[in-house]
Amino acid sequence: MFLTHLESALDGTRFEAGQVHTVHQGRPLWVRYDLDAIRRAVRPADFASRQPSLWRYRELLPLPADVEPLTLGEGMTPLLPCPRLGNQLGLSRLFVKDESQLPTGSFKSRGMTVAVSMAKHFGIKRLAIPTAGNAGGALAAYGARASMEVFVFMPHDTPAINQMEAHLAGAKVFLVNGLITDCGRIVREGAERMGWFDMSTLKEPYRLEGKKTMGLELAEQFAWRLPDVILYPTGGGTGLIGMWKAFQELRELGWLKTDKLPRLIA
Repeated sequence: MFLTHLESALDGTRFEAGQVHTVHQGRPLWVRYDLDAIRRAVRPADFASRQPSLWRYRELLPLPADVEPLTLGEGMTPLLPCPRLGNQLGLSRLFVKDESQLPTGSFKSRGMTVAVSMAKHFGIKRLAIPTAGNAGGALAAYGARASMEVFVFMPHDTPAINQMEAHLAGAKVFLVNGLITDCGRIVREGAERMGWFDMSTLKEPYRLEGKKTMGLELAEQFAWRLPDVILYPTGGGTGLIGMWKAFQELRELGWLKTDKLPRLIA
């Protein structure tokens, strides 16, 4: 659609779109769009008439327009006002964005629906991920939806519910006597021999684009204004970076009714 190229977060090196990419000198790649063309093609008011799904923002997502996304029905998650807790904290407008209503029970659905859709589009057959929580189950579910083989490596002390979630979705799940970094090393070192694609945090560019939709939704739900502060529980930080990328793109598009960006607390 409007994707123009990928760009190194390290030094700005450009990479051609339409090809499989991972990282540049160990650092992530940004997905870049023709924002001028997007501004001409769509207006903020247009989203209101579309299905309440993260795929409503197709112009700001990398999957080509003629390719059907691999979806499990990711809906726009609600903003829940929390007046009693806000009163205790001295806050007049406190909201919780309930990401648990996504198909795999967490915000990991966002990254995986986009990343697995792109992997399927590129003809990738086998995926692998190190995880100590929800990412493995989400990848397993979307991989199953795409009829792809998924390998999940978890530290041995990963909660049993996360182990079972990935296993029941059809992934090959392995417990590692070590830490998440040891799981990451196994995935990295096995990529050439096993022929799998590494779906680790920030090791491919498209999970970030899926997580970005949290920021797009927040902007739309707050009538194209942004919160003063966003508190975000995070591990690898993809969602935090994704939201910031969304806000930067929205500001460049001229869709925000304020220039003030939120403070982000990890």
